Amino acid sequence: MEITGNLNAIGYGLAAIGGGVGVGLVFAAYINGVARQPEAQRVLQPLAFLGLAFTEALAILGLVFAFVL
Repeated sequence: MEITGNLNAIGYGLAAIGGGVGVGLVFAAYINGVARQPEAQRVLQPLAFLGLAFTEALAILGLVFAFVL
């Protein structure tokens, strides 16, 4: 039995799942931190958005690698 085709779509799918889980973890930690200390929201909110940006950048990088490689 010979396997033919391209596995790029599977690779990107795994990257997208990882990005979704990462975003969920970032905002779960943000909500947990703000619930414990509401006065720390001004400090935690930029960190949450920075984590979101890094996580989504990795997912987009997975998309780029799916088309390049």
